[in-house]
Amino acid sequence: MRLIGTRTHRLATVPYRAAGPGGAPQNVQLEVDHVRVDELPVGCDALLAAGDLQGVAPSPLGGDPVLLGIALADYLGVWAESGLLPPPDRVGVLLTGDLYSAPGADRRGASGPVLDVWLAFAAAGCPMVFGVAGNHDEVSAEQVAELGRDVALLDGDRRGFGDVMVGGISGIVGDPDRALRRTEKDFLALLGRLTTPAADVLLMHEGPTGDRAGQLGRASVRSALERRAPALTLCGHVHWAEPVAVLGDGHIVNVDARAVVFTT
Repeated sequence: MRLIGTRTHRLATVPYRAAGPGGAPQNVQLEVDHVRVDELPVGCDALLAAGDLQGVAPSPLGGDPVLLGIALADYLGVWAESGLLPPPDRVGVLLTGDLYSAPGADRRGASGPVLDVWLAFAAAGCPMVFGVAGNHDEVSAEQVAELGRDVALLDGDRRGFGDVMVGGISGIVGDPDRALRRTEKDFLALLGRLTTPAADVLLMHEGPTGDRAGQLGRASVRSALERRAPALTLCGHVHWAEPVAVLGDGHIVNVDARAVVFTT
């Protein structure tokens, strides 16, 4: 599953509220971009990748504002009806974590439960929902597994769907006494397991540096991956203005506060 070119184009935007400097709520737009790949998992006509959905938004189905990830899942049916995307039961989902927001979008870096976001994509009928947890997510692999056979929270393990193997590492490098943090040594050890051999798609919350200025990340992760680069690495945690970078003979796509749709 390799990118065909590195240019993305805008499919849609989703308005939402997020905490700005000092925690003041602000109106922003989630960019939904499109990029082509050479193949998709059997059973999918598109893949949607997203992460760092730290905001609240009105659902297109109505009602009170919900977590941005829930609203994004609700948009899948709307976009299918308009012909923008295939039906939700043909759209696989890949999540790179940090899916929580304070209900009033008035506190930056809030942590909380995000199982409802996973549930929203599963309830929409998406054939697969694989992802990792960010450092602000409160969710367990056991909770996620109860949502369906092909719904999985990954952390040092892999799951296959169709003919594509997806590996993932949850959390970030940091103090292991804090939730969803591990030492750099332990992080790189998990990464080594997932790249011997390399998964087709690698999901991480905290990812590698890119290949140009402003594409921040962890240099040690890039060094480890360059030797056995997956075809596609998805990550977030820090925002890139330019979401695509080259990594070995594969690519990184940064989906921090962004959604990217992959089609052939």
